[in-house]
Amino acid sequence: MRCKYDFAAYNLLSLPAFFRLLLKPTSINLTKMKKIIDNLNIASNDALITPQKLKDEMPLTGSALESVQKDRGTIFSILDRTDPRLFVVVGPCSIHDPDAAIDYANRLKLLSEKVSDSLFLVMRVYFEKPRTSIGWKGLINDPYLDDSFKIEEGLRIGRKLLLDIVNVGLPTSTEALDPISPQYIQDLISWSAIGARTTESQTHREMSSGLSSAVGFKNGTDGGLTVAVNAMQSVSSPHRFLGINAQGQVSVVTTKGNPYAHVVLRGGSNGPNYDSVHVAQCEKTLEDGGVSSNIVIDCSHANSSKNPDLQPLVIKDITRQILKGNKSIIGLMLESFIKAGNQTIPKNLNDLKYGISVTDACMDWETTEKSIIEMASKIESVLNGRRGKI
Repeated sequence: MRCKYDFAAYNLLSLPAFFRLLLKPTSINLTKMKKIIDNLNIASNDALITPQKLKDEMPLTGSALESVQKDRGTIFSILDRTDPRLFVVVGPCSIHDPDAAIDYANRLKLLSEKVSDSLFLVMRVYFEKPRTSIGWKGLINDPYLDDSFKIEEGLRIGRKLLLDIVNVGLPTSTEALDPISPQYIQDLISWSAIGARTTESQTHREMSSGLSSAVGFKNGTDGGLTVAVNAMQSVSSPHRFLGINAQGQVSVVTTKGNPYAHVVLRGGSNGPNYDSVHVAQCEKTLEDGGVSSNIVIDCSHANSSKNPDLQPLVIKDITRQILKGNKSIIGLMLESFIKAGNQTIPKNLNDLKYGISVTDACMDWETTEKSIIEMASKIESVLNGRRGKI
């Protein structure tokens, strides 16, 4: 459609040159104008496989399905204080090599059997990384670590890995970062985390109210607890929001509310917050907010100043608190991989070192095993006294 404007009635010569230019007869292509207005900064928009189709390709059935149900129930029981054990979320900062992840899972399974009387081990399987600027966004977004961003292949790789880990006999955990991806993998997750950068997000609070697993909200990056308490208050209530259904259609999602939200202390810009003083302050804040008094402590991040060598010291301090009578701490998080430290992603991916994190530095397997066994043996004698709500 072309629109022409006739200004013949005007005496153009009597107007200043600028206005003569504005009033000069012209034509506007509205179709082209619309194209410029819509999707101005969108380079492409490609349809993905639907959640249901991916689940049909890689179904959760049989003993694996029963394992997820049982593992979620165990975590619910720990949060309800009918199971006096602690759960420990342990594994790499992020997953970049499925083969190394399965290697780690097999080791963790053997360890979990050794400490099962005291600790319930959950493998950390993080596929998405929050970025405040740029950097690798995780296995789902960029599975080949080369900026090719083959997200559909990332979803397939991620779901297969979760199925493999569940079939090893381990519960899994992840950070619920993207609000769409839970439709593809949440049925395989036994515990979810909401990170410090997204705990304040309305989108993530609404999404968490519908997650089928227990969910831990980290304190803010400044170390403050207000955002986590507000999140816990929000997530326990029903919500309605835009999302997708199993067929990939945009839909209005109505949730029931999640009764198993809790706080995760991860330290902040002012330093660690895992010690007994900070834990007592957290207990008071949770009580005043009318939310769950269950506390998980992240032994990495600011609680160890991002130095993996300090994580065992944090574990020892938590162990001492429990031996002295603490009943609010019901879980730990550890960043651990086969080998210590981390590495940058090289241009030549053949130069990647096996079993070393490509994001935050981790403690090695030997240190992980020693620390967990030591904690399990020390707290076993006091566990029965931790039953029941505090």
